[in-house]
Amino acid sequence: MNTSELIEHVATHAGLEKTQARKAVDALVSAITSAAKGGDSVALSGFGQFKVKDTPARQGRNPATGEPIEIAAARKLVFAPAKAVKDILNA
Repeated sequence: MNTSELIEHVATHAGLEKTQARKAVDALVSAITSAAKGGDSVALSGFGQFKVKDTPARQGRNPATGEPIEIAAARKLVFAPAKAVKDILNA
């Protein structure tokens, strides 16, 4: 499912116009992104939790030459699904 399909789904199931649904989806993404940028997690009850994970700098290898390279530290956004979502996926 891409963004357009998600907006269509939200519009249909919430009884909204597509422009309203687009604003709602954009607001949700913006809120999650802003919280993650601040280092906060976002928990959606019954769905899951978005958390920021810090990965330290590490050594890697250039696959073409085999030469060692330094991979910089990074912050990643990870998603941990709620038990209800896991149960639906594994049913």
